Amino acid sequence: MFDCHEAWVYQLRWLGHPMDVVVGLKGRHTEGWDEAMRPLPPHARLVRIDQLRAANQSYDCIIAHNLTDLLDSKSLAAPRLFVVHGTLEGIALEQGSVTSPAELRHAVAEYLELIGAHAMAVSRLKGRSWGLEDDIVPLAADPADYLPHRGDLACGLRIANDIRRKARTLLWDFHQAAFAGLPVTLVGRNDEMPGVEPAQDWASLKQILSRHRFFVHTADPHLEDGYNMATLEAMAAGLPVLGNRHPTSPVVHGASGFLSDDPSELRACALRLLDDAELAARMGRAAQKTVADNFSPEQFQAGIRRAIESARRKWRARRQT
Repeated sequence: MFDCHEAWVYQLRWLGHPMDVVVGLKGRHTEGWDEAMRPLPPHARLVRIDQLRAANQSYDCIIAHNLTDLLDSKSLAAPRLFVVHGTLEGIALEQGSVTSPAELRHAVAEYLELIGAHAMAVSRLKGRSWGLEDDIVPLAADPADYLPHRGDLACGLRIANDIRRKARTLLWDFHQAAFAGLPVTLVGRNDEMPGVEPAQDWASLKQILSRHRFFVHTADPHLEDGYNMATLEAMAAGLPVLGNRHPTSPVVHGASGFLSDDPSELRACALRLLDDAELAARMGRAAQKTVADNFSPEQFQAGIRRAIESARRKWRARRQT
C-alpha cells in the first residue's frame, strides 16, 4: 500500500490482513504516516520503497493511488490495484496540467492493460471521469467509531485541505456567500489561511465532530462528488449536512440536511440549525442511518476484496501471455 489518503487507507483495517505501507514519497506534506489524520491501521508496518525492492518480498496485491505509485512499483512482481480518488478534470485544474483529460485517460487505460493492473474508483462520478466504471467501491464510515453527538456548539464545521488550490472544485465562492459572518469552523491543512489548522489527531477530530451543530460540503458537480470522506464521517458522527444541490449528494433535503444552490436560502437553513439544536440532532440521526445503510464497512470490505481478486486475476492472465 502506497501512503496516500490516510483516511481511506485506515478503512483497510476492516480486512484484518497485514500490510506494508510505503512512506517517504515525493510530494507529500510529511515523510511518514500522518498521525494527525488517522492512527496507523492494526497489522500495518511502515516501509520505504527501496526496502521493498531489496527484500524481494511476495505480496498478494500492491495498492497504488496515482500514476507515480504505479511507476514506482514497476520492479515489484505482484498484482496491482489502482485506486481512483479524484476526477481527471479536477486533478488537471488543480495541478495546472497541460495534458488534456482525454489524452491522460487514454494513456492510463493503455498502461493498465500493459502491466495487467486493475482499477477501481471510490465513486461512479470519478470512475466515469477516468473511463473506469467497471469497479466502484464507495467510501465507508461506521457510526460506532464516533462519540455520541452533543451538538453543544452552535457552530457549523467544514473539513478540507488546500482550500485555496481547490477553490473552484469546492465552490469556495459559494461557500463564502452562504456562510460569511456565521460561526463555521474550518479544519484542515491550509497554510495560506491563518488560524485554520488540522485536528491534532483522530481522537481530537472525533471530539470536534461531536460538538459542532452541522457540517458543510460544497462541490462543483463536474469536478467532485456531492460528498467526500469527511462528509460521510460527519454524517456517521450525527451531523446534518448543508451543501449545494449536487446529483451525487447522499443528503435528503429537509431530512438529513439542507441542499440549495441559492446561498441566501442555504444561509437561512444554517441559521435554523444554529437556533434549533433538537432539529439538528433529529436530522443528524437521519444522516447516521443514511451512512449505515449505504456506506457500511461490510459493503466496503466486500468491494475491496472483489477488487483485489480482480487485480490478481488480471495479473495471472498477463503472466500467462
